[in-house]
Amino acid sequence: MGKRNPNGYGCVTKLSGNRSKPWIVKVTVYDEAGHSRQVPVAYAETEEQGNILLAEYNNNPWNIDRNKVTLVELYNRWAKIKLPKLGTSNQSSLKSAFKHCSKYYGMKYRNIRAYQMQDCIDNCGCGYSTQGAIKNLWGHLDRFAFELDIIDKMYSSLTTAPPIPDTQRTPFTPEQVSALWKIQSDPWVDTVLIYLYTGFRLTELLRMKTEQVNTKDWYFQGGIKSASGKGRIVPIHDRIKPFVRSLVDQGNLYLFSINGKKFSQTNYYKCWNEVMEKIGADKTPHEARHTFETNLDNAGGNRKCIDMLMGHKSKDVGNRVYNHKTIEQLRETIELLK
Repeated sequence: MGKRNPNGYGCVTKLSGNRSKPWIVKVTVYDEAGHSRQVPVAYAETEEQGNILLAEYNNNPWNIDRNKVTLVELYNRWAKIKLPKLGTSNQSSLKSAFKHCSKYYGMKYRNIRAYQMQDCIDNCGCGYSTQGAIKNLWGHLDRFAFELDIIDKMYSSLTTAPPIPDTQRTPFTPEQVSALWKIQSDPWVDTVLIYLYTGFRLTELLRMKTEQVNTKDWYFQGGIKSASGKGRIVPIHDRIKPFVRSLVDQGNLYLFSINGKKFSQTNYYKCWNEVMEKIGADKTPHEARHTFETNLDNAGGNRKCIDMLMGHKSKDVGNRVYNHKTIEQLRETIELLK
């Protein structure tokens, strides 16, 4: 037996069975009535590692007066103990989600209710994925707060984030597209029309550098996400050439820029939504991509060409060789858009 830890310090014990991290680090927490219980805060591969984690926990004495823990204190503690165990892309989306909760940072966690969590989700000004990430974050924080006896009811389970609807993705109507052409010189309308006539994904155009636009032979070379999407060639439709020309002439690093800088998705959504309000439409950039594909399909476009333009994997596409003939076929397909 090693030396005994002082009262209330916590302990490191070994769990049975075959585990990669068999040592559990528990700390003592007290409720309002002064009753103590031990809660797990970490798992370790060796006892020594467990003792280090326990010492770290105790060296950073966290005000465990449950009535006073604020959202930001809870988050910081959670980010230290729980967040590192999650996947990296999940970690970064949860960290960004926390920025959308700033209104409640100083609020005592136990006083936060479902409607306030929902407020952060509904008013973040972002798309489905951010709204989903904010909902997820509240769930993580609630579970952690529950484990630490800060709350006895998890309000996050009452929140909702819209699912990413596939069925509700409907193309822009011809009336909506002509409404855009009527106000083509208004701010940001050019960018919406470029989405409609190229079929690029939201991030593909926001990341498109001006140098990826060939104004001699009039095509974009860009795209991300999948092997079949990367570096794909999308000819520039005649109707959007003037917009593309004037954006290129601005001489910014990125084709779509705000004050000369790259757009964040959040900022671009604000501009996009302004345009949608003007034409009374509730559409997303993804629906612009969907419109592009649907219109080409309806115009009898060659499926292999449509897949190449969309950056879809297609059985026919094989190794996409962009020779002169292919580019001409892609251009003919694009020009089917009226």
